[in-house]
Amino acid sequence: MLGYISRRLAMMLPMLLGITLISFTVMNLAPGEPIDLMTSMNPKATAEARERLRARYGLDQPLPVRYVKWLGRVVRLDLGRSFSQDNRPVWDKIRERIPITLAINALSLLLILALAIPIGIYSAVRQHSFVDRVLTVFVFVGFATPTFWLALLLMILFGVHLGWLPISGLQSPGLAGAGFWTIFVDRARHLLLPVLVSAFGGLAGISRYMRSNMLEVIRQDYIITARAKGLPERTVIGKHALRNALMPIITILGFSLPGLIGGSVIFETIFAIPGMGQLFYGAVMARDYPLIMGVLLIGAALTLLGNLLADISYALVDPRIRVHDHE
Repeated sequence: MLGYISRRLAMMLPMLLGITLISFTVMNLAPGEPIDLMTSMNPKATAEARERLRARYGLDQPLPVRYVKWLGRVVRLDLGRSFSQDNRPVWDKIRERIPITLAINALSLLLILALAIPIGIYSAVRQHSFVDRVLTVFVFVGFATPTFWLALLLMILFGVHLGWLPISGLQSPGLAGAGFWTIFVDRARHLLLPVLVSAFGGLAGISRYMRSNMLEVIRQDYIITARAKGLPERTVIGKHALRNALMPIITILGFSLPGLIGGSVIFETIFAIPGMGQLFYGAVMARDYPLIMGVLLIGAALTLLGNLLADISYALVDPRIRVHDHE
């Protein structure tokens, strides 16, 4: 198993390098520079001043040279400094925001697993029943609903009309010095809508995949044999069918992690949550190159790590995977 993990880790390094190279190139080929935003509103900014600013931020150097220098700093665990007015280290900005984004994505993933797998199993076992048809409609609605539109509808309903939930931020004002449970409940109320919005699309997709996999598995000969032996239906489904039906779901969850992380940009901006998504959006609008590359690097590393965990889980469920990989 250690050899299998080592080979997967070795494959991640060139992939991460390729992602950073493509991201760095596309970012710098986009029209406009940070200097344009700094000098466009200043009528006294001369061409010489613009060139001095470009030299200060290293923008006067060729693109390959800038990438190699950036990569050299990353190897030393230095993501550089932001081009914004505070000129803070990029890692300090990311470190403040990344726990929030990871917490929301982790809660969304747990919600997807807790609901999608039972829904998929029930729909497969009760195929063509009334509940199965209702869940099928729910799945199609989930696939067709844009995330930003759903977020706005939930904000209007629960935040504006009913007033049950807050619609922005992570904490209500005036709670400084409040007790632990008061802050915990307030934080949970603020996170409820973002987590639901983040999990909605994934919940629809994973439940449908689970239903299809379970339908395929329960038609296999060994399931028919288990039932013929008189085993209880709960044992047949929960012990014999579920494990084989879960294997494709593990892979799909690994591929869904980039969507969860990428979707943070949408719902964190809508709900005004100070996470990685909102930080990335602000960096793109300001053309803050070091901050953009830092967020992209962390996001790519987390995505590759998620895929690695999916591969390891797949190998644990089906030992033939790592044996075949070794051969």
